[in-house]
Amino acid sequence: MADAKKAVLGPLVGAVDQGTSSTRFFVFNPKTAEVLSYHQVEIKQEFPKEGWVEEDPKEILQSVYECIEKTCEKLGQQSIEISNIKAFGVTNQRETTIVWDKLTGEPLYNAVVWLDLRTQSTVEMLNKSVSVSNNFVKTKTGLPISTYFSAVKLNWLINNVRKVKKAVEDGKALFGTVDSWLIWNMTGGVNGGVHCTDVSNASRTMLFNIHSLQWDEELCNFFEIPISMLPRIRSSSEIYGLMKTGTLEGVPISGCLGDQSAALVGQLCLQDGQAKSTYGTGCFLLCNTGQKCVTSEHGLLTTVAYKLGREEPVYYALEGSIAIAGAVVTWLKSNLEIIKASKDIEKLAEKVGSSYGCYFVPAFSGLYAPYWDPSARGIICGLTQFTNKCHIAFAALEAVCFQTREILDAMNSDCGIPLKHLQVDGGMTSNKILMQLQADILCIPVIKPLMPQTTALGAAMAAGAAEGVSVWSLDPKDLSVVQMETFEPQIKAEESEVRYSTWKKAVMKSMGWVITQSPESGGEASIFGSLTLGFYVVSSMVILIGARYI
Repeated sequence: MADAKKAVLGPLVGAVDQGTSSTRFFVFNPKTAEVLSYHQVEIKQEFPKEGWVEEDPKEILQSVYECIEKTCEKLGQQSIEISNIKAFGVTNQRETTIVWDKLTGEPLYNAVVWLDLRTQSTVEMLNKSVSVSNNFVKTKTGLPISTYFSAVKLNWLINNVRKVKKAVEDGKALFGTVDSWLIWNMTGGVNGGVHCTDVSNASRTMLFNIHSLQWDEELCNFFEIPISMLPRIRSSSEIYGLMKTGTLEGVPISGCLGDQSAALVGQLCLQDGQAKSTYGTGCFLLCNTGQKCVTSEHGLLTTVAYKLGREEPVYYALEGSIAIAGAVVTWLKSNLEIIKASKDIEKLAEKVGSSYGCYFVPAFSGLYAPYWDPSARGIICGLTQFTNKCHIAFAALEAVCFQTREILDAMNSDCGIPLKHLQVDGGMTSNKILMQLQADILCIPVIKPLMPQTTALGAAMAAGAAEGVSVWSLDPKDLSVVQMETFEPQIKAEESEVRYSTWKKAVMKSMGWVITQSPESGGEASIFGSLTLGFYVVSSMVILIGARYI
């Protein structure tokens, strides 16, 4: 039986999918794009101060090793030979910033996660120093100066963490997004580990020229970052090195894509004009613009989609980034405790079928596209005595859909040809109410693959297609057609417009909420940093002292 199974399966390809909230490892059959086995491990996030989001780089790395070993164990239980795995790829949360010591392999600080807001005042200061009419940062990178991207996080680490600053001065510091940290460790770490990244991840750092496909000296000088600590730029599909530990020792690591680029590939959006939206911690809508680098006039990002081989052309995308999507469900579970598990939000929303005028803007990390306002904060408005937790749950799901509508409108304006349908993927797409809401609010069909792991699939495709591996054909005629489920709009366009315009009013009220008072620092803020708070504390002390003598 085992021999028959081996003969039928042939070569297999793995994929590490390292996301913001979890790590997973999948093994795929390239002939059918079928998942044969996988394992998942949750990742803990830390919030040391308001607006700060961190993760432990060692925990991230250990979770990858654990997922690989457990998945291989499961394959063994299915009588599938591990030796069938001919390569694996890596896809990762983008922009998250890690600095480590190349001599010891030790992280010099926690990973600063893409959602982190500690660099807000640095961003405001840098924006003032760049000419609006001649913004060389936007021209070279396709990105606005924002807390979102790696350059400002790295600048903060160098200026505020003594260990990082010293390692940089001593020439011992290495920088990487999560892909670089994983590949360096898995290919040997201090014993010859490969320090590299691919073009899709590099394009999210704000240090990479998306036209020349190289690190840019002017950008590095602007953000005060030594170019020597940056990883080597590679394509998204080539052998970077061999796995040096564990069950997959000796297997090539041959695919690397930022998670949203991987989902674009996995959704087979490989032609100019094809688009997908991924619903995870955040929500990201990408439209493939082919070999043209399209500049957005409506608040979208121009980014590198992929380069599937050293000799292959680079493909670009327009991207709309939403910071909070699945994270709003986590917030309802962990902070408000109105649901016990993330899946419970669907049951709550189903009970009411409407928000009854309640609107939720989950701007917990400011607003990303198309506004790029880090001073925005979350609001829930339109509340009455009738409002209950079910309406808030419904409004939270609706908020994800409204944010996507804003992105789609901007994309349609930039591309000139409105999308006739939207392909979707990611963990939240299992929520049927969300998918139907999305179709209703966009007024176009929403198409979801029945196999939702398209991010991991994209990384596996890149790895399997790499020169020297060549077990996965990317020729359109050879690609397996993924079965889809379609959600058609069920409300009139007029009703959708009314709800959307009310949402826009709520968004306007969420903006300009926070006024930055001083640059961030690693030290503790003074309790008297806020005049209002200082006055309150002093007056309270006077009243307490006075009360003793009354």
